[in-house]
Amino acid sequence: MLNGWEVFHATRHDGTLYAAANNFVYGATVQRSGDGGKTWERSEGLGLPEETELTLEKAWHVEPGHGDTLWLGAAPGALFRSDDRGETWEPVMSLIQHETRERWNPGAGGMCTHSIQVHPTDPNTIYIGISAAGVFLSEDDGESWTPRNKGTAADFNEDDRFPEVGQCVHKVLLHPTQEGRLWQQNHCGVYRTDDKGENWERLEDNGLPSSFGFPIAINHLKPDMAFVIPEDSARGSEGEVGGGDRVTTGGRLGVYRTEDGGRSWELASNGLPEQAWVEVLRESMASDRRDPVGIYFGTKSGSVFVSPNEGDEWIEAARHLPAVLSVEVAEW
Repeated sequence: MLNGWEVFHATRHDGTLYAAANNFVYGATVQRSGDGGKTWERSEGLGLPEETELTLEKAWHVEPGHGDTLWLGAAPGALFRSDDRGETWEPVMSLIQHETRERWNPGAGGMCTHSIQVHPTDPNTIYIGISAAGVFLSEDDGESWTPRNKGTAADFNEDDRFPEVGQCVHKVLLHPTQEGRLWQQNHCGVYRTDDKGENWERLEDNGLPSSFGFPIAINHLKPDMAFVIPEDSARGSEGEVGGGDRVTTGGRLGVYRTEDGGRSWELASNGLPEQAWVEVLRESMASDRRDPVGIYFGTKSGSVFVSPNEGDEWIEAARHLPAVLSVEVAEW
């Protein structure tokens, strides 16, 4: 499907497929299919107003809201909203012109709005993650946004390691049943909050071989269970943070699981190759809503792995694919 397009994320909502898709000719857009992928229609006119002096670079993540509402995260640090199931999109100017924007900086993948989490029962409550700007919360349906980064480190910022904004968030997930709980994989650690992002607790040095990684997955039935895939944060030839290779720590494709809210982590990699220098990207891990919960991830080298039992064992479901940029689950 969508040959020639980079698909950074795709999902299914009310029978329609949506893809955050990018093309060197047609640019960044959202592709929609109502017939299971046989035909596609792309959104026209998606862009940023001239007065912002910003140019739409990439479409990153498309997230269903409530009713007919959809949200699209994009670079540079942009958010769009559709209230007609993706027919038309409007830029969310309250974020695009946020008072802290001058302190945002692009990460290695650009200044991308990659995480969008809508409260399951309250459509007014929305969390987003931007690299490298941080986590933001709206409690008024996107009319305003408040930084929620207290306790989240920016170790690369020698002048201020705990700024209001500027953190390099890699992925943020809202737990669907435990109110106020979010999980975060950051450039500088794994975090959990239980008060809607007012305070974040760093969760490492307790079984994880590295604090760096991109994806994170959660268990909707067990709020204290989460999964990460640690990677090395190599430095570039000049020593700058953000350069160099990103590969699984120690050459081991290790999925690490916590069952106590991040106080401890254990290797849960039965069935995965013990030697594998691979990269798993921020959108390339997901969990389903079954019992037991299934966990899924894909590698940049083209394999997809599935655990049908919360990480107890893994099966390679596909191999020799192109680079896997996104793995998502949906009821079909």
